Parts: sequence; C-alpha cells; structure tokens
Amino acid sequence: MNQPGGRQRAAVAQSPQFESRCSQARCRSCGHAGLDGILDLGAMPLADGLLTGEQLGQAEARYPLELAFCPDCTLVQIVETVPPEVLFGADYPYFSSFSAALLEHSRDNALNLIAQRRLNAHSLVVEIASNDGYLLKNFLERQIPVLGIDPAAGPVRAAREIGVPTLQEFFSLDLARRLTDEGKRADVIIANNVLAHVADTNGIVAGMAVLLKDGGVVVIEVPYLRELIDHCEFDTIYHEHLCYFSVTAVDRLARRHGLYLNRVQQLPIHGGSLRLFLELKDRRRSSVTEMLAAEAALGMDRVDYYRTFARRVAALQHRLRRLLGRLQSQGRSIAAYGAAAKGAIMLNSARVGQDIIRYVVDRNVHKQGKYMPGVHIPIDAPQRIMEDKPDYVLVLPWNFKDEILRQCQEYRDQGGRFIIPVPRPVVV
Repeated sequence: MNQPGGRQRAAVAQSPQFESRCSQARCRSCGHAGLDGILDLGAMPLADGLLTGEQLGQAEARYPLELAFCPDCTLVQIVETVPPEVLFGADYPYFSSFSAALLEHSRDNALNLIAQRRLNAHSLVVEIASNDGYLLKNFLERQIPVLGIDPAAGPVRAAREIGVPTLQEFFSLDLARRLTDEGKRADVIIANNVLAHVADTNGIVAGMAVLLKDGGVVVIEVPYLRELIDHCEFDTIYHEHLCYFSVTAVDRLARRHGLYLNRVQQLPIHGGSLRLFLELKDRRRSSVTEMLAAEAALGMDRVDYYRTFARRVAALQHRLRRLLGRLQSQGRSIAAYGAAAKGAIMLNSARVGQDIIRYVVDRNVHKQGKYMPGVHIPIDAPQRIMEDKPDYVLVLPWNFKDEILRQCQEYRDQGGRFIIPVPRPVVV
C-alpha cells in the first residue's frame, strides 16, 4: 500500500520526543505544567484541508497530532495548536445541512428548548459556531430572535441566504462583552461541537458566562471521551479538535468561570456525545452527580485509564489494512463514502492510499471535485457508487453509517458491501 509522506504511525511505545513535548506542555484548561502522553499519531495533514487539482503538486502542511492527559483537571487534549485562521478559513468545507441525521437531531434539540425554556418573541438564542444556519432556522420558524456566530465565510454566507442573522467572527470574551454593551443578552446559548475547537478554552467559557442572561442556560454538545477511548474512535482526533471532554473536565472548567454544570444527557450521535446544561446558579441534578461518580469509579480522572489506547489504535489500523489488502489481492474494487475529517485521519494514519481506495464520494457539493488531504484520493458525487458498482465501500463517517446505508440501499440490493471501520473493521 501507499505510505503518504510524513511520519505515519500510531505509537505503541511512546518516543522520548513525544514524552518530552507532553511534559513541557501546559493544560489548555487549568494551565497545569506537564501533561501525560496518551497517543502519538505522527505528522498529519489538516483533516478538513481538501485539495484542488492545482494544489496536488504543492507541498502540503503537516502538523504533529499528539494526545495527552492533564493530571490536575483531567482534560484530554492535543499538544499542537494550529492557528484558527488556517483551520477555519475561506475554504472551510463543512456544511451541517448536508446530513439528514444531524438536521433531525438539531431540530429535536431546538423544539425541546423552545418548550422547556418557554422561548418567545422576546427571547434571544445565540449559537456559537452556527455554521450554515442548520439549527437556528428552527427557532426562526417560531418567530424567536436568533444570532449566529461563525468564522467560516462559506457557511456564514449560506446562513444569511436563508435569513439567519450571523456574525462572521470567532466567539471570544471580547465579543461577548461587545454584544452585552449593545444590549444583547442570551436566554439560551448553544455551542454544539465547538468547545473542543477553540484554542482559548477559558476565554470561550468566560464569554458564555458574560453573554448569558440571569436565569438563562448554556447548552453544549461534545463527543464523550469515554466513548472515544472505549470504542477506539481515534479518527475523531484531529487538529480542529483540541480537547476531548469528560463530565469531570467540563465541570471543573465551567466552575472556574462562574458557570455550573447542572444537568447532562448522553446522546448516540457522533459515536456517543454529551449534552451539557450550564447555568449561573449551582443547581446540580442527579444526572451530573451520577456521571461524575461513574467516571471516578472507572478511573477516567487518572492516566492509567488511557494507557492501553495507543496499542488498541495500532491493532485497529492493522486489521483495517489487512482486510483491505486481502480484498485487493482478490481483485475486489474498493471505494469510500464520506470525505469527512475523521476519514482523512483514518486513511492517513492507517496508511491507506490511492492504490487501495479508488475514490471517495460525498453529498457535499463543496467537496466534490477535490482530493482528500495527504492521500490525495479524488472526491466525487454519490451517484458514482451506482454507476461503478464497486465491490466494497469503506464508510469513513461511521458515526452516520445508518443514514449512509439507507441512502445506498439500491447498491446493497445489488450485492454491494460496506466496511465499517470503528470500533473494529467489519463487513456488512
């Protein structure tokens, strides 16, 4: 198989260089000096850094991708910080509205918040990282005022086109203060899958506390660290995701800024997520108390819980390469579905290149015609699956596998098979 340029491995034994970088790093949350290394994925391209044909011959930036644990506040985080302007610039390709499952999930969330919080025309809902307006449009349907905040030009333009007022900015403590000076205070602040993306972890939470109205609520969704570790979801580790949250880590982070984690829900989306409810008064419910106790009993507040993760990641990668190699040796054709960020990490770290995967398909028209970072596999429209009828399709965004399998039922009816890589490679 191809081995794309750069250091491509999952380290089982930590290198002295990896240990040294972790020991010199400071925690993004509490500032503790010295982190414990968990996993070294090597030098990886930016997971959402899709390439045009003209860019294929140019040097491609790669950055260390190393996971570490803070022994003080328990936050799991990557060591390297890529500038946000590089990660979320004008060519940022992620548009939430291309996933039917995410749209349904988001609409249910919005309708529940409207009912529970009794939101009306006098309320204000603010979403941090509002993308293309996929969620806020549900509040607008009920004449509830909204404000989106997102730094990416393409999604912001799409949101404005459907009538969702959106600021093209990074959310920060300074922005929160500016909004309050303008008389804006939020009844509800929504931050779905963004807390992990912000380098100034303390600044975003402090900003939430400033912008939140008395009696209001901050609703945050994050992938759950326990699911990531237990189910070997290593491909959700990439440079946009700076932090990986447990309930314990969120509770300690929020309290530092006068916010209190009062309720938590576990959700199946994205391979297992948390929905966290933060308020300005401490009214902790049993859902939080029970999960904090469960995490302590599992040892998630100690580094020993994470010691075997690198070895299990290496084993999963080996199984995937062996499966794909066996199918190729049998003359089987293989494509992939979903040019997702996690797919870029899966392919690059497992050393699966163009000689194995002929192409990737994706519903997002903004990705079609481009190439996967690092491995340079071309991205096409989903109808190519039915035109070519490859023998196997590797599902890269495995967290949406049910939706993808439904969309491709005709292909399956004609004998097509899918490979689901996580938590272990299986053919369905």
